[in-house]
Amino acid sequence: MTEILINGSQGKLQGFYKHSENSSNIGLVLHPRNCLENSMDNNIVSSLFESFSSNNFSTLKINFRGINKSEGEIEEDGLGELSDAATALDWLQKQNQDTNNCWIAGIDFGAWIGSQLLMRRPEVIGFINVATPIKDFDFSFLSPCPASGLIIHPSKQIDIEEKNVSALVKKLATQKKIKINYKKINSDINFKNKEKEIKNYSEKFLSEVINDLEKSADSSSA
Repeated sequence: MTEILINGSQGKLQGFYKHSENSSNIGLVLHPRNCLENSMDNNIVSSLFESFSSNNFSTLKINFRGINKSEGEIEEDGLGELSDAATALDWLQKQNQDTNNCWIAGIDFGAWIGSQLLMRRPEVIGFINVATPIKDFDFSFLSPCPASGLIIHPSKQIDIEEKNVSALVKKLATQKKIKINYKKINSDINFKNKEKEIKNYSEKFLSEVINDLEKSADSSSA
């Protein structure tokens, strides 16, 4: 894993990148705002980064503007951070020009940014949203959803309404040709000591979607 600095709209963006040779997939991981650690050093950011890289993804995680070595100022509405995520995805694609399949994972605020980005980038084929901040942001734009996704809910976090997350999952799951998995974890938003559980769910989901895509490609070429 290598520390990198990416040219963003407000200056340098700090990230860590792990390259995988001959990878068919790339992954971008985005950090939260409401946890004990609100940077790319967050425990679940690290777990998702490992899930991608251990499945032969070229993987990048970044600090949004104003966090640690990333320059610029935090924007409460998230528009600047959405620009940061798009810049990071552009950089990741330039490092892997023969790879078309992109995945995005985000925790809390990072899940909202990632969801916004996947709706704008048709190359994104899968997402992982952890602790979807459904009371803080409107996620209605996700329907219809263009990509398969894993949604993980912390059942002890009272400000993330389970009924609203469940309703979103139900709405997305009615769509054809995509897979939506929903997992509840007995934890608050910090997921302390739950890193392995999230990693297991994530890797299982990655394998399922990648296998489905490979089968679909094989049947189309037959």
